[in-house]
Amino acid sequence: MNTMQGGGQGAAPFFMPRAQLQALIDALSDAGFLCVGPRVRDGAIVYERLHSMAELPAGMQDEQAPGSYRLKQTGSPRMFAWANGPQALKPWLFTPRETLWRAQRQADGRVVFAAELPHEKPLAVFGVRACDLAALAIHDQHFMQQAHGACVDPYYAKRREEMFLVAVNCTHPASTCFCASTGDGPRAQRGFDLALDERDDGFLAECGSDRACAIVEKMGLTPATREQIDEAIQATEQAAQRMTRSLPSRNLRDALFANLEHPRWEEVADRCLSCANCTSVCPTCFCHSEHDQQQIDGAQSAHVREWDSCFTHGHSYIHGLIVRPDTRTRYRQWLTHKLGSWHDQFGRSGCVGCGRCITWCPVGIDITEEAAAICGDKP
Repeated sequence: MNTMQGGGQGAAPFFMPRAQLQALIDALSDAGFLCVGPRVRDGAIVYERLHSMAELPAGMQDEQAPGSYRLKQTGSPRMFAWANGPQALKPWLFTPRETLWRAQRQADGRVVFAAELPHEKPLAVFGVRACDLAALAIHDQHFMQQAHGACVDPYYAKRREEMFLVAVNCTHPASTCFCASTGDGPRAQRGFDLALDERDDGFLAECGSDRACAIVEKMGLTPATREQIDEAIQATEQAAQRMTRSLPSRNLRDALFANLEHPRWEEVADRCLSCANCTSVCPTCFCHSEHDQQQIDGAQSAHVREWDSCFTHGHSYIHGLIVRPDTRTRYRQWLTHKLGSWHDQFGRSGCVGCGRCITWCPVGIDITEEAAAICGDKP
């Protein structure tokens, strides 16, 4: 695209000097939001509570490759000159572990069940990437779709309610990124409240919602110049051109299901550790398990939901039978579902091109290489 338009607003972007980012954080905090943003912890960029723009990873840049992630300091004033970390929005909405309800035995012997819905402040998340907005749209469809009699997940919906999303258009893709080929980046097109293009001297701020426009208006920002807009567009176009990996653009469902006995499944199984790292860092995977935890006196129990993976031993357990007993069948399930049958469920692939599964795989398995080998396409 050669135009910059807010998600449905159509307003021209504003220029926000770098120091004004703190005013935005303060404005959202004053409006009742819990601000979350990228911070460096344990050698990686992760989302954590954000109080000040000084906590953002200024000057940090990531170096990613299959099975490798490193941060380096560049001295740049930019705070978002990196591709992504091991997290997306998923842990903040579909939490890794949570109690869904509790059962309490009363003095008269009755058992009372009570849901345990989250009671948290609405989130304002800074630094969201276009690929993660695409993943969020899939999760919204899965957890909140009411069509065809589907149930809304109240735990996800409660956290999703009123969430304010500050996207940052990506200009520094990692070598493992391929969102341009999936059509999900590097420029955010929809799903955000505010989208930023970072410059050395500040940001271009593009409104995607009325509430974002109201905040920007109070900040007294000036309209961006045509030159600034053109530079921002060029930066993301160049980012797309630097991506060397890709997935075949067509629907891979038929090609994958026609190759369920392809020898490549055995080859990748010889390398795969079934560690489930790929499903943990994937922004769209949503498999989970549920179990009850009882107190030792039997007076109370908690029904707990936690992340699971199609790579685990118990994921395909059905009445004494493990349907997928080995790594070959588990990896095949993951790839054929992600790139194939998701089209039947959601009308698109389950891959948004973030490349996290490549980076965080201990043995460096590359989903783009595996898909190309099995489907007979060059990436």
